[in-house]
Amino acid sequence: MDKLQILVVDDESRMRKLVRDFLEREGFMVLEAEDGLDAMDKFYENKDIALVILDVMMPKMDGWMVCREIRQSSKVPIIMLTARSEERDELQGFELGVDEYISKPFSPKILVARVSAILRRVHGTGTEESMSAGGIEINKAAHIVKIDGQTVELSYKEFELLAYFVENQGIALSREKILNNVWNYDYFGDARTIDTHVKKLRNKMGDKGDYIKTVWGMGYKFEVTE
Repeated sequence: MDKLQILVVDDESRMRKLVRDFLEREGFMVLEAEDGLDAMDKFYENKDIALVILDVMMPKMDGWMVCREIRQSSKVPIIMLTARSEERDELQGFELGVDEYISKPFSPKILVARVSAILRRVHGTGTEESMSAGGIEINKAAHIVKIDGQTVELSYKEFELLAYFVENQGIALSREKILNNVWNYDYFGDARTIDTHVKKLRNKMGDKGDYIKTVWGMGYKFEVTE
């Protein structure tokens, strides 16, 4: 199997080298960009980029702008790195379609673990995995969701969240349990991140969004109602 390519975008050369060394040790191929404009050039030049690690504060074009531009044409997973840990910044990142949000300073081993977890799910075994419930069809291998036969465009995390709900129909799921299973590794942000994702997911699902019930004081439950 060819090595998966990861684009690391940070204006600090020391940070890029640190991340690159850990990723290459795990067998990934790493491309580097020193600012947002450089990142977009590299992204458009290399069609096989499997994941982007993106710093927020950069000259010329910041991480938010890069994320917006990438999301106009691609659903490639994005991990955002930032020295800022305010809740509004984190929620802005998820609104833009960021898949993971890691505050500096961070453990390179944890970063690599999250990269590996995302890529395992996106570039998995390729075996056909599908499920359906109440007019919702999910093809996990192809990462496609159809509602009443119409394809619905979901971000990576929205897809994972919906799949987890459907897999656990009728079971009340706490926010902590959802974080542990959908975000995979220990997530140190606010559990309200889930509420943001659920709101967006419900909107994209139309009437079927009512299948995701709020369990007050706890979390959510997916339940098909006629």
